Amino acid sequence: MIGHALVHTYELSIPILMTIWLLEFSTTAATLGYVVTVGYGLFGVGALPGGILVDRYGSRALICVCLAGMGLSFLLVSLTPGIFALAVALGIWGIAASVYHPAGLTLISNGVRDRGAGFAYHGMAGNIGIALGPLATALLLVAFDWRLVAAALAIPSLAGAAAGLAMEFDEMAAVESMGVPDGGEREDGRDGSEGGDGDDGSDTRHSSTGVDSLTGLVAETRRLFTLAFLTVFVVVTFSGLYYRGVLTFLPDLLGDFLETAVGDTRLLFDPESPMAEEFDLAQYLYVGLLVVGIVGQYVGGRLVDAVEPDRGLAVVFVALAVLAVVFVPTAQAGLWPLLAVSVVLGFVLFALQPLEQATIAKYSVPEARGLSFGYTYLAIFGIGALGAAIVGTVLTYASPSVMFVVLAGFAVVACVLALSLGRRADPDSW
Repeated sequence: MIGHALVHTYELSIPILMTIWLLEFSTTAATLGYVVTVGYGLFGVGALPGGILVDRYGSRALICVCLAGMGLSFLLVSLTPGIFALAVALGIWGIAASVYHPAGLTLISNGVRDRGAGFAYHGMAGNIGIALGPLATALLLVAFDWRLVAAALAIPSLAGAAAGLAMEFDEMAAVESMGVPDGGEREDGRDGSEGGDGDDGSDTRHSSTGVDSLTGLVAETRRLFTLAFLTVFVVVTFSGLYYRGVLTFLPDLLGDFLETAVGDTRLLFDPESPMAEEFDLAQYLYVGLLVVGIVGQYVGGRLVDAVEPDRGLAVVFVALAVLAVVFVPTAQAGLWPLLAVSVVLGFVLFALQPLEQATIAKYSVPEARGLSFGYTYLAIFGIGALGAAIVGTVLTYASPSVMFVVLAGFAVVACVLALSLGRRADPDSW
């Protein structure tokens, strides 16, 4: 739970810090977009080798390495003299964070006897990191320099790594107590544990893929990538491009919209007060959007039980496309329209994730479920990280309106592909 909360704390605190880095390093949105793409890209790309390392060295060791690596990376962030050093520090964060989800899911699957409760609390912790991590970062930035804030963010991660090393527990306790082989499967072939933040609902198992060599990885990959799963892979790739693209620069964009709607928010305070200099209302609106996402995830999870996940996924992509088209004109209409469209965006964006998770499970073979989520993490967080670079480039050379049209295009492509999945009643026919 500590690891899951902190992974998402760092992931979504980076956009908060980006509003300062743009000025601190006198750079463009395009350049900074490429810089954060390094970290976000490695966060996704490392998931696949991370899963293989978990099978070899165990979950606790990898989670501790993850926590220590993330803490050290943010200490480096606090010391960065320039944009290149920042890219290196964020790259280290991405590598360290990438191993968390395979390691955490494996630990819960094999070590927690009451797996349903384990996944529930684990998902709640991720949601806390998603919402409260950026809030804590924004509040700290009111009173302290950003370098000191980055260093402070490293402390809980380093403490978590030390606590993990000191704990004693059996990583295979659940498997041993159930008396079933590692990798036991429910009769319906699904794990039934769509997690709180949408990226951790799989029942990861040490032996589900049986990958112990490059030859084994190639063989399992060939078996996994049916036409249906390949379609799902492309769908979640465009989902990742939308997710990363819209969230990375949204704090800065919200600042521009708020300034148009209410003027200079610093005038809310005494001009001589430190709050007048440091307060950024856009950061708190961004955090509010993420908090609303918790409700979206709950509703999305309930929809998994009510509709076919791929069809539900297509409907949500339609909503995301519409939101992208109307976001700028609505945000420019005044404060209340801006607040309303931001709330709806946060709700829909995170409602997508449980449906996405269930669709991956539906169109992947149970014996390679762990590998399937390794590849889809690579797509969502790895290839999807290019969304930051794409959006940064569009914002540098065009306008926010054009940026949201590009995002709408991502959602439309994903919707069409999701509908193509829904037209085939039998996943095995693919």
